[in-house]
Amino acid sequence: MTELAVYAGLFLTAFVAATLVPAQSEAVLAATVAAGYPPVTAVAVASVGNVLGSVVNWVLGRFIGRFRDRPWFPVREQALARAEGWYRRFGKWSLLLSWVPIIGDPLTVVAGVLREPLPMFVLLVAIAKVGRYVVVAVATQGLV
Repeated sequence: MTELAVYAGLFLTAFVAATLVPAQSEAVLAATVAAGYPPVTAVAVASVGNVLGSVVNWVLGRFIGRFRDRPWFPVREQALARAEGWYRRFGKWSLLLSWVPIIGDPLTVVAGVLREPLPMFVLLVAIAKVGRYVVVAVATQGLV
């Protein structure tokens, strides 16, 4: 596989994993690092893809949140209500949990619904997602 294809696959997996579609970007990052690709580059590619995927969620919440009661809305009402409770309780700082499975993606949608300013959203989500990927890369290197 060419280097570009590996990084494109990593980016795409990380992007999809950040949206409301289930995917395992951590496993792809770990495989990339274990295969000998530079960890800093792999973390950067995965992080950019994952943060951009979260921005898609923010846009979804920002512009179609009014349709949340429709059957086609991609977040179940129960998950959205739980994330909204976290967000109302802890405010923008709850975005530091955007990396957490199950609650992280709905939190990023709620941030859009509640009109969190995009620059602060991107900053907090980037801190959370980069931190998680750094841990995965360091753990992978320790195991290899």
